[in-house]
Amino acid sequence: MSREGIDHALRGLRDERERISASLLELDAHQGSRLLKGARLTGETWRRWDAAQTRLGHLWRLFESYQRVLDEAGELRGRSSRPDAATLVELTGMLSGLSVEVPDGEIPLEQRTLLGPQEKRVTLDEAVALMSESYVFVAGEIGAADAAWTALLLPLEEAEEGWRETARLAHSLDGTRHPELDRLGRELTALGRLVRHDPLSLVRDGRADTSRLDRVRAVLASLRGELAGVARLRDGYAEVVAQLTAAVERVEDTERRACAAHGTVLVKIEAPRLPAPARRLGTGLRDRLTALERLREAGRWVEMAGRVAELERAAADALERAEGDLRLSTGLLDRRGELRGRLEAYRAKAARLGLAEDGTLSRLYGQAREVLWTAPCDLRGGTVAVAEYQRAIRACESETGTS
Repeated sequence: MSREGIDHALRGLRDERERISASLLELDAHQGSRLLKGARLTGETWRRWDAAQTRLGHLWRLFESYQRVLDEAGELRGRSSRPDAATLVELTGMLSGLSVEVPDGEIPLEQRTLLGPQEKRVTLDEAVALMSESYVFVAGEIGAADAAWTALLLPLEEAEEGWRETARLAHSLDGTRHPELDRLGRELTALGRLVRHDPLSLVRDGRADTSRLDRVRAVLASLRGELAGVARLRDGYAEVVAQLTAAVERVEDTERRACAAHGTVLVKIEAPRLPAPARRLGTGLRDRLTALERLREAGRWVEMAGRVAELERAAADALERAEGDLRLSTGLLDRRGELRGRLEAYRAKAARLGLAEDGTLSRLYGQAREVLWTAPCDLRGGTVAVAEYQRAIRACESETGTS
């Protein structure tokens, strides 16, 4: 190489060295690198970071060898403004020949001997290629760990804060331990160890798997919502009891009316298969309502919330059953009233047609009226009698129209 070529090569190599040095320092200062160095790593993350650190150590030692060659070449070039031919040959060998000694760790096993690795030298360009390969590997491992922590730490911290809030709320309600909350706490502790010490074990197909954290957060949110409902129950207890009392009273009132209607039907309607209405539904509900007060006095609000929900459902079911019993009895009485009304309407129609004195119609009317106004009333017989009376009126109406 000529003197000008030597100077040009040295300038380019020095610029390249500055860029390599800056990249290495930036890699060392990277947030992921600092986290890896400061964490107590385990499992997959420890294994991969251990391998990365080994490669990083080799990289720095190779960089030192690389720098040493450049420094020696620069010192040699600086001895004379016009170096002789021997110096130019030596500088050419340093800058383009096998001048960089490769650290032991970079020498492949198949190239070593029983006495240890033989010295291996590469060119400056080959040294840069080796350093670039190691840099890509180390940067990839640091980036993978940093990406995993970035994806996992925030949801983990949110889940942990959510658990603490939920635990404080549960303690304020009854001061006892909540089994589901304890289970979530144990799972969150295990997840926390993984996220903080082995985040790469939670990476799937290049992406951090947050599914377990997401499930814990969802269950916590649901549990926190339930406990918030318990807190609202505690704060609005008087109103809740008033509403439950009103619901129980509606059941009791409907139950009394159903029993009264059933008794009336037994007297006034012939209904041998009419089932007896349910009894003492309201009494059972009132006993359960009274039991709530004992839970309130003991401060067992979480248990009370479940009992309140059960009592609300039981009251709704009891009311529906009592209303069904009431409809069954009143329906029979209403049916009798309907048949009576229809009979009188047909009688009025017969009078308008001038058939009030017709003997057949009078007899049929009398038979129907006797059935419907006799207790107990035979509804089926009354229905048949009213229908016969109606058909007879229509027949007379048709005959009158024909004549």
